[in-house]
Amino acid sequence: MELNQAIREKLEIFNHKPFQKREGSRASCFAEEQLFLQPLPAAPFELAVWKVATVQYNYHISVERMNYSVPYEYIKQQVDVRLTRTTVEIFFSGTRIASHLRLHGRPNQYSTVEDHMPPDHQAYLQWNGERFIRWAEQIGQHTAAVVRLFLSAHKIEQQGYKSCMALLKLAERYSPQRLENACRKALSYTSSPSLKSVQSILKSGQDKLLDEDALPKPEAPKAHKFTRGAGYYKRGE
Repeated sequence: MELNQAIREKLEIFNHKPFQKREGSRASCFAEEQLFLQPLPAAPFELAVWKVATVQYNYHISVERMNYSVPYEYIKQQVDVRLTRTTVEIFFSGTRIASHLRLHGRPNQYSTVEDHMPPDHQAYLQWNGERFIRWAEQIGQHTAAVVRLFLSAHKIEQQGYKSCMALLKLAERYSPQRLENACRKALSYTSSPSLKSVQSILKSGQDKLLDEDALPKPEAPKAHKFTRGAGYYKRGE
């Protein structure tokens, strides 16, 4: 504090010291120029880093291990990204097309703007946990159990919707019965199966083993009896 006070006093003396080769001082020049100065920016200047990214099929870019959405029309396009400590701005051909608060902390987080979604993805926002459960119950009790696990696995229920949708869509690719069997199989392995584990069971066909176990097993062939005893063969000795 004392050092700063001493510097301030010396600076005041220095600014009012007359010029040697012209009239006035630094303080008098500043008083004349102050009327023409522009106001300071409302926000302080931030250092920025520029990067290049490609918009993925899920209409997000991945930068610094985080994901930020852009309008879906720019899928597969290359964009410029301006990163500051607080903001992520995305530009295409010099025009800003998206802006996000910068994500920090756990990698692979998502910042998604609803207006950036394709129309069919926007429809997902009309879904809720009860609707997913009702859909799953039409397939079977084990599928419904896995859906409930997906919904309860996140602090925010909506974060589980993507996994629920992907799981239930498997019924179209395979069949509702096969999906139900796969969920039953997955639950027999662990109390908290993942989407990937159910997909692996279906892909490898392990779910079909449950149907085979339900089929009646063929009877074991009966042992044939010899019609000739040991005494018959001793007669030629």
